[in-house]
Amino acid sequence: MNMSKGAQQYAKVDRNTAVENANPHQLIQMLYQGALDSLQQSLGYIDRRDFEAKGKSIGRAITIIGGLQGFLDHEKGGAVSANLDSLYEYMTVKLFEATRENSAEKVREVIGLLRQIKTGWDGISEEASRIFSESAQPATR
Repeated sequence: MNMSKGAQQYAKVDRNTAVENANPHQLIQMLYQGALDSLQQSLGYIDRRDFEAKGKSIGRAITIIGGLQGFLDHEKGGAVSANLDSLYEYMTVKLFEATRENSAEKVREVIGLLRQIKTGWDGISEEASRIFSESAQPATR
């Protein structure tokens, strides 16, 4: 086994462990970061004119955004949920256009939007941790 392959396997184990130990808030953070990482990679692929890799990378981001969209709770989320749903839909359309047009500009636009959402999500980290730790406590009489 070469060093690169070994490092990739180690990173995969590390990611799997992080996912297994994460609360729902942290899982969403990981999804945002995964989408951002894929889109950053796609910019490099666009520059190198590696269209197959670009398509796969943008496709991963679209899949993640679709997953985030699917997690929305429209009953509890109200207007915030509806606005995020529309924003995720907009990002997906932009990424399909970016794929078709090889547009780094459209990818950068979606990166900017995702970063804004992730910053807000990261900002509620303490509150979310408190909520999840309280809900994990056994009920007392």
